[in-house]
Amino acid sequence: MDSKFRVGIDIGGAFTDLVAYDSTTRDLKWVKVETTPRELSEGVVDCIKRSNIAQREIEQIIHGQTVVINTIIERKGVNVGLITTRGHRDVLEIQRGNRRDMYNFKYRKPESLVPRHLRLEIDERTLADGTILKELSREQVEEASKNLVEQGVDAICVSFLNSYVNPENERRAGEIIRSEHDVPVVLSHEVTREWREYERFSTATLNAYVLPILDSYLSRLQDSLTDDPRKCMAMTSDGGMVSFDFARKYPIYTVESEPVAGVIGALGVAEAIGENDIITLDGGSTTTKASLVEGLNPEVTTEYYVERDRFRPGYPIMVPVVRTVEIGNGGTSIAWIDEVGRVRVGPRAAGADPGPVCYGRGGDKPTLTDAYVVTGMLNPEHLLAGDLPIYKELALKAIEGIASELDTGLEEAAEGIIKLANENAAYAIDLVSVQRGYDPRDFTLIAYGGSGPMFAPFISGELEIGKIVVPAIPPGVFSAWGMLNTDVRHNSIHTYIVRLDAPDILETLNRFYTELEEEISEMFRSEGIEGAVVVERYADIRYYGQEHTVKVSIPYGVLNSEDVKTILESFHETHEREYEFKLPDDAVEIVNFHVVGVKRVQKLELMELPGNESGRDDPLLTDRRVYINGGYEEIPVYDRTLLGAGFDLTGPAILEDPTATIIVLHEQRASVDRFGNIVIRSVKA
Repeated sequence: MDSKFRVGIDIGGAFTDLVAYDSTTRDLKWVKVETTPRELSEGVVDCIKRSNIAQREIEQIIHGQTVVINTIIERKGVNVGLITTRGHRDVLEIQRGNRRDMYNFKYRKPESLVPRHLRLEIDERTLADGTILKELSREQVEEASKNLVEQGVDAICVSFLNSYVNPENERRAGEIIRSEHDVPVVLSHEVTREWREYERFSTATLNAYVLPILDSYLSRLQDSLTDDPRKCMAMTSDGGMVSFDFARKYPIYTVESEPVAGVIGALGVAEAIGENDIITLDGGSTTTKASLVEGLNPEVTTEYYVERDRFRPGYPIMVPVVRTVEIGNGGTSIAWIDEVGRVRVGPRAAGADPGPVCYGRGGDKPTLTDAYVVTGMLNPEHLLAGDLPIYKELALKAIEGIASELDTGLEEAAEGIIKLANENAAYAIDLVSVQRGYDPRDFTLIAYGGSGPMFAPFISGELEIGKIVVPAIPPGVFSAWGMLNTDVRHNSIHTYIVRLDAPDILETLNRFYTELEEEISEMFRSEGIEGAVVVERYADIRYYGQEHTVKVSIPYGVLNSEDVKTILESFHETHEREYEFKLPDDAVEIVNFHVVGVKRVQKLELMELPGNESGRDDPLLTDRRVYINGGYEEIPVYDRTLLGAGFDLTGPAILEDPTATIIVLHEQRASVDRFGNIVIRSVKA
């Protein structure tokens, strides 16, 4: 019987990963190759070749990428022209007209990615209730679009005031431009139907900014991988997947597709081992990502900002995104000394080209990986099961520059770099937990990625997290495995403000949810996706006069007065959990109607391991001299792949997986559960 593979492919900063599941034999295979920054599709094609999977054997490809987010961050998008309502060309410049932190003297306002001379106005107007006050002038649209094309724009974005309520003028403008010019056109109402003009304008223009680039990339990739476009699916930021065709048109929906795949994978592991509340830690080559999931339900928000940090408000993107935080801290992060003599780690990174100094490929900046090699925590001879040679003498030379400036020993400098990276990773977890009112001690930490299992044991001690789980799936390719557990998913969100005590509330609720569900059905039909689609309803609700909302689940079917009472009760409970107070006597209003359509896929189950019976190969590889806690120790090194279910040990120890290194510290105990997951707990617990 021929094999039929579902393939997950994940592009990271330094490595491109593939995990393939044979639905016929239930076998799993993985490949990890170095990312090819100059042409990302080459690394993906290389993964397929090394997997020895024939094109005819591929049943489906799910792809997560960092093309969109990196294009924005690196300012490598195309020239975009904006056509908007008269008097609103400077919305992208003015933004919200305020400062997120008025006492922050390092505040930096983000620059508009569309220069002012490419932002043109049309004399049209739609009112807030959807009434068209001023019809669109065809001549003005033709003149504006011609002007932009003559200035060499690669894409045109049309964002009119209040088009989220009534998109008629915007739709007509799009038709006119497309009939006159062969240039991609993005209409804001097609990207998002939520209110707030700056956020909506920003989302639409960013979609146009990256559209030609992702379109070109996915087209080349599809041509290289398969002759059937229906096999190709793109991971989205809400934890679902869509067709390549949808991703080409709305690339902004994939802005955080790569880190979210790991969260979906972690949910599969958590469910298998009976954990409901988890924090995920994805330690990659260039970044560390963290997410908090309560009750196995990841929080999906449309209040997302690219490049938001303590000094920058970031660029708003109003598309559904699983709430995660991402910081520039990974295995190839560069260690450097700032202007006042402090050692810093990241956010700059060596990436795949040239990579850490110890790779011997021309890198000359000391990285976190070099520091791990110097201390002995990383294998000083090779990584990736021997496929990636390591040159310790080069790592020593790289760290020597830091050590000499600090007037300290090589090992002390290397351990200092490692501790700083651990603190950075702990800060990511702090952002998703403590700073949002959650106690990390109430959660299980699931760590994966190439560096996540190295960060996690140090972090758990600092944050007093009692339990760490390193998945049985090779940690370094875990996000690619998560893609294979991803459902086909589409969202439809529409702003319409209505109080829940309005006389016609039932008619309004049923009308809007029916319309949005029809939109969802059409999305699936247009992609040729057949079979049962599960519909989920939500609403963004707030107290009357309040600014911010909370998302509440809405019952399915024709709603009645009892359902309205249930919605109110659910809102009060959710608001109290989020903000620690509720106002049961105050008026409540819906701001956004939200419908999700989900086509379930068969989830991959973790296979149980045989017990740690005698007769198996000895998992102990060697004792290695490791610098830790200010001195050298002989620490046992184990082959993680030879550890059977029930194996346990007390730290310190090092467990080497082909894709990652797992560290067990003093006063920690590690055991192997029935699925092969490594479970690390504090001896004191």
